[in-house]
Formats: sequence, structure tokens, C-alpha cells
Amino acid sequence: MSLSGKISIEIEVHATAAKWFNLFATQLHEVQNLTNRVHETKLHHGRDWHHKESIKQWTSTIDGKVTKCQESIESVDAAKKRISYKLFGGDIGNKYKVFKLIFEAIDKESGAIIKWTIEYERIGKEVDPPYGYIEYLHTGSGEIDGHLKA
Repeated sequence: MSLSGKISIEIEVHATAAKWFNLFATQLHEVQNLTNRVHETKLHHGRDWHHKESIKQWTSTIDGKVTKCQESIESVDAAKKRISYKLFGGDIGNKYKVFKLIFEAIDKESGAIIKWTIEYERIGKEVDPPYGYIEYLHTGSGEIDGHLKA
């Protein structure tokens, strides 16, 4: 069994792809105010939340447990409304050598599709794939959509 993998979920939402991309591209610090799953976010290193060299600290609930990790932006593609994040340290670093989170907002006639993809490499076969993170993203996306469509 391979230690590397990729899992993804596509979620149909009411808010437009542009609103979703704007939130994650320019207002990432607001996510903690839009979902109950994120308890705290803070800028750990750097002066700008959206600069590639900045590092953010996230405290969230995953699989019913308070989980901490750090995050940095790897790439932003505004034309595709796609952002790639690298998650590391804390609880992520204890289980995964690689943990990449990819956000993509896809236009629809009405609303949008939010696609979340996790590319990962586990530190050992005793570590489960990150299915709890997919559930976290699914639930959090629903809560965020409720605020964005308002």
C-alpha cells in the first residue's frame, strides 16, 4: 500500500466562484469568523496574509479533536480561481511528510462548484489517509457558503 495519495471533494455552493476566490485570495483571515470548525488563525511569520512567504497558524477541529498546523501559499492562479497551500508542522507534521491543499472555485450558471484536493504522503502505514480533513472542508464550506450568499 502506497504512503502517498490524493483525495478530493466537489461541493455545489450558492455563492459565485468570484466571491469564493476573493475570500481565499484576499480575506483568508476572515475564514475563522465564517465557520465553527476554525477556532483561531493568526499570522505566524510575515506581514501579509496573502504573501507566499507568510506563514499562518491554524487551530481547527478535525475528527472531533483540536488540531494545529501552519500553512503557507504555494501558488495562486487567478484565471483558474485556484490556490495551492502547503500545510505543515503541528498535528499535520506528526502524521504527514507532505500535505498540500488545493482550492478551486469553478463557475456554474447559478452558484459554483468548490473543489478541494488534498495531496499527501503519510509518515508510515499506521497513519490513515486524511479523510477527516475532507469532512472538515465539506462542513466548513457549507457554513462559509451561508455567509457568502447573504
